[in-house]
Amino acid sequence: MRVLRAWPYRSLPRKGFVWFIGVTAGLSALPLIALLGRPVLWGLLPFMLAAIAGIWWAISRSYRSGTTLEVLELRQDILRLTRSDPGRADRVWQTNPYWIRAVLRPGPVESYLVLTGDHETGREVELGAFLSPEERQALLHEVNRTIADQNSHQA
Repeated sequence: MRVLRAWPYRSLPRKGFVWFIGVTAGLSALPLIALLGRPVLWGLLPFMLAAIAGIWWAISRSYRSGTTLEVLELRQDILRLTRSDPGRADRVWQTNPYWIRAVLRPGPVESYLVLTGDHETGREVELGAFLSPEERQALLHEVNRTIADQNSHQA
C-alpha cells in the first residue's frame, strides 16, 4: 500500500504567532503613551483592543483551517481519497485505481487538480484545493507516478 498526504502550508509557526501578537500590541500601545491621564485614552482603547482581537481571531481561524488533510491510499485493487476538514465529517471517495489519473483542468482556481477516469460513476474529485498552483503541479506528477508504479507492479 502506498500513501500520499497533502496539507496546507503555514508560514507562521505558533511561536511566531505569539511574537506577532505581542509586537503588534506593543507597537499599537506606543501612541497611547502620549494620552496617559487624559479621558480620550478610554475612547481609543476599546478600538485598539478590538483591532488586536480581530487579528488574533483571523490568525486563529487560519490555524484551524490548516488542519485540513487529504490522504490518498493506493492499494492493488482500490484507490481511496479521504479529506478531513475541521468541524466536518471525513469525506471518502474510492474506486479502482487502474483507470484513474490526475489531470490539471480549467476550473475555479489556477491549475485545478482532479482525479479522473472513474468509469463506474464518471465522477471527478478535486485534489489539493488548499495548495498553491506550483504545489498542485508537483502533486500532479507525484500522484501519476505513484499510480503508474502501482499499476506496473500489478502487471
